[in-house]
Amino acid sequence: MTHPSSGETPESAPALSAYAALPEGNFASTDLTRGPWHPDHQHGGPPIALAARCIERAAAALELTHVARLTANLLRPIPIAELAVEVQTDYAGRNVAHFSARMIAGGKEVARFTAVAQREAGLEIPADLPGHPLPQAPRSLAQSPPAPFLFASKITGYHDLIEGRIAQGVAFRGPSAVWFRLQHPLVAGEATSALARVAVAADSGNGISAILDFHRYIFVNSDLTINLLRQARGEWICIDARTLLGPDGGGLAESNIFDEQGLVGRATQSLAIRLRD
Repeated sequence: MTHPSSGETPESAPALSAYAALPEGNFASTDLTRGPWHPDHQHGGPPIALAARCIERAAAALELTHVARLTANLLRPIPIAELAVEVQTDYAGRNVAHFSARMIAGGKEVARFTAVAQREAGLEIPADLPGHPLPQAPRSLAQSPPAPFLFASKITGYHDLIEGRIAQGVAFRGPSAVWFRLQHPLVAGEATSALARVAVAADSGNGISAILDFHRYIFVNSDLTINLLRQARGEWICIDARTLLGPDGGGLAESNIFDEQGLVGRATQSLAIRLRD
């Protein structure tokens, strides 16, 4: 397997994961992380999921197994290159801990993260509470047809890392819901966690609910916040998203997150909008 910093992965050695762990604790990025905005830059989902993987390992060491919130601040475009992730425990109590993390590429900090992790414990709640049972995805996985991706191309990228199915609407043409599944591991040789699967999918809320012409406008999100009321289950994650635009070049993408059992949480993204050059 090769892990180039740009360009296509040679056909003789296709990427089989988004990242490969390196002996010194860093990660080599593969072409499966490539996003739609620039051929040398990653889609936001994979690096956010990589940071989530590192944070949840720090939380698990404290026996805190549910990451209830993850916020990513994307400071710079993240290159398809070697990445380092540094995690710090800011506060750890008996049942809740707060974490922060930095992602570094080429000696520069490219993203910052904060997270809240909780201790899980079985708890019975009344069956007739408002909003319960939890809502289901707009359409089940079995009823959802395959979803083509607008920015799919012959160059290996994020569209090759995941597969999708349309649960509602038309992707990239306004409010829509899409089921996502990773076709390759996040990190080579590792099982991908539920939190990482959610993160890979959640950052696409902005894209699948786009209401502007992709060829005329750039509408990049500079952050992502995920709030989870429980851990997701199963390989498939549904993102039910919509985009709202302000009058001065700003916008908001908001998503409900489902697995096959029902609502898992929600995500929000702040958008910076401009015309393409």
